[in-house]
Amino acid sequence: MTYEEILKEARTCIGQYCKACPVCNGKACRNQIPGPGAKGVGDTAIRNYDKWQEIRVNMDTICAGGAADTSVELFGKTFKYPFFAGPVGAVNLHYGEKYNDQTYNDVLVSACAKAGIAAVTGDGVDANVMKFACEAIQKEGGLGIPTIKPWNLETVKEKMELAKQAKAFAVAMDIDAAGLPFLKNMTPPAGSKTVEELHEIVSMSDVPFIVKGIMTVRGALKAEAAGADAIVVSNHGGRVLDQCPSTAEVLPEIVDAVKGKMKIFVDGGIRSGTDVFKALALGADGVFICRPFVTAVFGAGEEGVRTYIEKIGSELADTMGMCGAASIKEITRDMVRI
Repeated sequence: MTYEEILKEARTCIGQYCKACPVCNGKACRNQIPGPGAKGVGDTAIRNYDKWQEIRVNMDTICAGGAADTSVELFGKTFKYPFFAGPVGAVNLHYGEKYNDQTYNDVLVSACAKAGIAAVTGDGVDANVMKFACEAIQKEGGLGIPTIKPWNLETVKEKMELAKQAKAFAVAMDIDAAGLPFLKNMTPPAGSKTVEELHEIVSMSDVPFIVKGIMTVRGALKAEAAGADAIVVSNHGGRVLDQCPSTAEVLPEIVDAVKGKMKIFVDGGIRSGTDVFKALALGADGVFICRPFVTAVFGAGEEGVRTYIEKIGSELADTMGMCGAASIKEITRDMVRI
């Protein structure tokens, strides 16, 4: 199937909120939760997409020819591409009934592993969301990254045990999920964490720990102080707070502050291989892409995921070749124009 055919099929079964748009830019679903939208008007999600488009790439074909090497090594593992499927939890709540959290994760984690990348899985109020995600990761020999919501410490410990049983090669916490409505008024409380609390959580993990939801230099330095191995520059896809800057806008200053101290990932509005190239040029070590992977699963299952990965990967390789980068390490900031 072509990517266009996958989108067409997804529109028949993805539910009432997501429109499976040709370009996932946040406009059609801007203020919908449940759904892929936001709890506010959704201007941050739209800004995420728009700001990547304002960055241009600098073409330079006076260079050695040959196929570009898109592979990258992260946390001791080699991946075919430097992008990963982002986390989704409560699939039935936000999308259609064709998949639930078990079947969605089974498809996504397996398809990503076969295609040479990894899936980052989600979490939710229903304990089965995390359980099913970890089971899918365990089936693939730990090739996946379970994401834990910023629950109270007792719940985090329980979730961490699931990640350990799955033998996941890394674990994440989407600290920006503190802004999601369903975390409010929980007993015991869930939400934002102090540096000390986050340090305690990081110490529970025996694999690299990723803090997702960093949007300032100050936040990045706090994550470093807490002992995080990596951060994701992210505003939760623009879902939790209007009037935020885009991830593209803040990525360079965060990179300048902590590059070399932690691995740096970025998400939010990245929708093409060229966008992936731009993120790497600004200093990211890797990229998370979330919503389009949902569309790919609903549109054609494992075939949809494979097709989407190949699409983004080929766009990345083409951009690298046209900008004079033979490998990921050769992508530099002067290859883009802001």
